[in-house]
Amino acid sequence: MQKSLYLTSNGRLRRHENTLYFETEAEKRSIDIENVEQIHIFGEVDLNTKALNYISQYGIVLHFYNYYGFYAGSFLPRKKNVSGDVVVRQALHYIDREKRLFLAYCFVESAVYHMMRNLRERKEAEAFLIAIEDEWERGRFNISSVAELMGLEGRIRNIYYQSFNQFLPEDFAMEKREKRPPTNPINTLISFGNSLIYSHTLSQIYQTQLDPSISFLHEPGEKRFSLSLDISEIFKPLVVDTVIFKLLNNRQLGLEHFDEDLNYCYLNQEGKKIFIKEFQSKLETTVRHRQLNRNVSYKGFIRLECYKLIKHFIGDQVYSPLKAWW
Repeated sequence: MQKSLYLTSNGRLRRHENTLYFETEAEKRSIDIENVEQIHIFGEVDLNTKALNYISQYGIVLHFYNYYGFYAGSFLPRKKNVSGDVVVRQALHYIDREKRLFLAYCFVESAVYHMMRNLRERKEAEAFLIAIEDEWERGRFNISSVAELMGLEGRIRNIYYQSFNQFLPEDFAMEKREKRPPTNPINTLISFGNSLIYSHTLSQIYQTQLDPSISFLHEPGEKRFSLSLDISEIFKPLVVDTVIFKLLNNRQLGLEHFDEDLNYCYLNQEGKKIFIKEFQSKLETTVRHRQLNRNVSYKGFIRLECYKLIKHFIGDQVYSPLKAWW
């Protein structure tokens, strides 16, 4: 399995002959470039075109994060796995109102399923689980547009986030969801985790014939890969939230792992390392797939969603979103 590399220190990526090195003031280490799928850069890292061209030869995606640890952008090498036919069919599913709404509904349905799955494991949140079930059953049959669907999803997610106060430590209480910028630790963790799942999803899309800018739930627009936002909805409660619950309830993360700067609350370097380690461990965890009859990692499930979408676009199989059975 190809690995994800996380660079949290300041340094330099440099190519020397046929080896890629990451150099810091304290050390110089080589990178097994043939077994790296993506590199996530959190520190201040210098690299030149010589290193960039070498990285591109191996199809490695670079993801960049800002000073606070939130997603800033990506470098995608020239795609080798391309299909004009798939892209055209993908675009046609966006243009057709009913086809777009069907896919948008699938993403939300899976997200809501996994939110309820998380709450079923916690008796303290039973009232919130019932509220989400009622909201979903009352609203999902009356959806006539993507905007209405997103409104329903937003109401359900608000109930879901309110439930966190029932089973997370008091130090991580949430009054409301704040994104830009997050001003308290729990919002910071959600935003940081969502940035990671977004970039990992983009890497998986890049490995397929899908166009990451043509989406269905989120409106396609400039300066973002909105299909990654769509697919990430499935995996935010399944991966990000479960990582947060484990780290906080096991006291692996505490207030000492956060810093504040003006209106921002953000993870310090040690906090980032702790979160990234647990996040990567979650992505590498495998589950026996019922249809494929083999073990599939959480990261593999993201790729499988991409393949299922391609089959849907070309008419081989109607898309059915992931609903964790384990």
